[in-house]
Amino acid sequence: MGQAMGLALVVGSIADGSSNQSHEGAELIGTKAQQWDVIEWLNSKPLSLEELQGRTVLVRWWTGPECQYCALSAPHLNTWYERYHTNGLIVLGFYHHKSPEPLTQEHVERLVERYGFRFPVAVDPGWRTLRRWWLEGHERSWTSVSFLIDQEGIIRSVHPGGSYATAEAEEVESMIRALLDMPSR
Repeated sequence: MGQAMGLALVVGSIADGSSNQSHEGAELIGTKAQQWDVIEWLNSKPLSLEELQGRTVLVRWWTGPECQYCALSAPHLNTWYERYHTNGLIVLGFYHHKSPEPLTQEHVERLVERYGFRFPVAVDPGWRTLRRWWLEGHERSWTSVSFLIDQEGIIRSVHPGGSYATAEAEEVESMIRALLDMPSR
């Protein structure tokens, strides 16, 4: 993890590539990630942050097809999972319900299948974890936030939402590689 120690990155662009001058989430860089409050998981047994110590973890909140940014980000999540999970990256999708239809496991299963997610997906009912990690005490522009957490449980990167523009995706992937102590591409 030598390369990663000095890294603190807030990816500050939104989907159209324009700069987000406020750097939402900058105050979270270098802080310990909090435990999540979810019990329903797809593609995995229930996971805890504590049991993922020693692994690099990418947590991405997402919602259904009415969120174009979530749909545009799904291929990046799938690529990073496929490319780096054997090197120690854990990609976790946290579903937060925004749909007018009732929240059911079948609804989330259909979305997971639609996006092709093979990594663990948790359902965040009532946005309990999203509120605690991201929304409480702050006005945020997005709820589709991503956190990149190092092997010791420290938040090293926050992508404040929207989709990953090309430059952002490259920055996130570079940070993943650094945290995995892999050479740059």
